[in-house]
Amino acid sequence: MRAYDHSDQARWVPEPAGNPERSAFERDRARVLHSAALRRLAAKTQVVGPGDVPDHGRHIPRTRLTHSLECAQIGREMGKALGCDPDLVETACLAHDLGHPPFGHNGETALNELAARCGGFEGNAQSLRLLTRLEAKVLTADGRSAGLNLTRATLDSALKYPWTSAHGAKYGVYPDDMPVFAWVRQGVPAGSVSFEAQVMDWSDDVAYSVHDLEDALHSGHVLPATLRDPGERREVCERTLKWYADDSGMTELEETFARLIEEPLWPWRFEGSMSDLVALKSFTSALIGRFCLSAQAATRAAYGAGALTRHGAELVVPRTTRLECALLKGLTAHYVMARDEHSANQARQRELIAELASMIMLGAPATLEPALRPAFAEAGDDAARLRVVVDQIASLTDGSAVSLHRGLGGRR
Repeated sequence: MRAYDHSDQARWVPEPAGNPERSAFERDRARVLHSAALRRLAAKTQVVGPGDVPDHGRHIPRTRLTHSLECAQIGREMGKALGCDPDLVETACLAHDLGHPPFGHNGETALNELAARCGGFEGNAQSLRLLTRLEAKVLTADGRSAGLNLTRATLDSALKYPWTSAHGAKYGVYPDDMPVFAWVRQGVPAGSVSFEAQVMDWSDDVAYSVHDLEDALHSGHVLPATLRDPGERREVCERTLKWYADDSGMTELEETFARLIEEPLWPWRFEGSMSDLVALKSFTSALIGRFCLSAQAATRAAYGAGALTRHGAELVVPRTTRLECALLKGLTAHYVMARDEHSANQARQRELIAELASMIMLGAPATLEPALRPAFAEAGDDAARLRVVVDQIASLTDGSAVSLHRGLGGRR
């Protein structure tokens, strides 16, 4: 398998050589770690909000930042075991959620509706835009931002969906970011997802399927004993089939779920005692190891013992492993995200984003942060101006979106 070459380590804007003791990918990792976009994830809810957990000080639910850090730890170890550069995979994992707007996927839905006239909104495409345009690190010769100016291989590894919206609802680039996208994808097959991006994507699935369930247990939304009821398990399987595993059947999911809950470490009780906490940590650790080692073994069986990099291999995840992971996601979705009160709160969030967009546009450029005002002033049409407003809203945290809405005169 090929090693990383000069083209992989090239940057969109050439830079002077850095510290020779640090690799190009180590520099990329540092740039993402020090970015404002990564810090903002600390104030963006993952699934369970802080108010949904009794405040006894012991368990704090995940944010987008802690999820990204956990994803990065999993990805780094799995990537290293398969022969990837560990710093490269870790950076991709740290960057994978940077484009998430306030209120997570719900905010993404609201912004996509608002951005219909300028090409839509997609969190993955917004991540590329942040990394190559909106973050402050390097300027081009004509004074425009080149974002963090990461290497070609790192940017490619952050692309879960390396295509435009013409290929479906999930995509990784907006039309006006095509020049840098074309540079990133130079010399690779169209539509091919890099091996490192596949490791990042599976690490993301593993991290949030396991840890979101842990948070849901702590919050009391998931009561393990209820899953002894076949009817309850069937409802979880139905949710999983609808949201995460539409290529399977109910019988297959129910059989997989039955085997999964028969595992010795399955937490049939959780009341928050020290023994419960230890048992839950043993369970989550075992699941992460189970999902990662399964993929590593299957991939090695397919490709042998060499280093697997870039576009030279495909990550192989056994079907049963994927279904187990999907069932954990379905479990949290059924008991947390599908609750009536959760849906009502999401409706209020979408309304807030729509009102916020109108208020920002009405007062722009003064209502935009200073770094975005030149782009608004130079925009050639309404669509380009709308994209700048969308960039502004997408950069907000959950709390700052509410505060800005209130500050601009919005209804509480």
